[in-house]
Amino acid sequence: MNKNGFTLFELLVSISIIAILTAIATMSFSGAQKKARDARRIQDMNLVQKAAEQYYSFSDYSYPTTAGKWTATNGQVMLEVWPSDPKGVGWTEYVYSVATTYCACAAVENTASGNSLASTCTFASSGAFYCVKSQQ
Repeated sequence: MNKNGFTLFELLVSISIIAILTAIATMSFSGAQKKARDARRIQDMNLVQKAAEQYYSFSDYSYPTTAGKWTATNGQVMLEVWPSDPKGVGWTEYVYSVATTYCACAAVENTASGNSLASTCTFASSGAFYCVKSQQ
């Protein structure tokens, strides 16, 4: 007698293989998302640095005092809107502090992407933050 179909063992092996492949794909995708968010944070901080330096040169050699829209004394807009973290609510927001110089930092998910140990521009070869500071 000829029976068509799969045995219970064959079905369990097939389901196990699919589950393992799904777990691997999910972990890879998660890692790629973290790298993409960190790249966006680094790009945002570099944008803030360029805008602050332009503001400095057009505003009697002073830096913006708050995080927000930056309009120079000549009326030119240097930064339309303060960037927000790509992870959204519940994640560390970007930090901006200024005295005579400024420091802007973003928390990163992969510490190999960071260049600072704290959100106070404590620069190191890697860290939990990516920071930029005044160039003047």
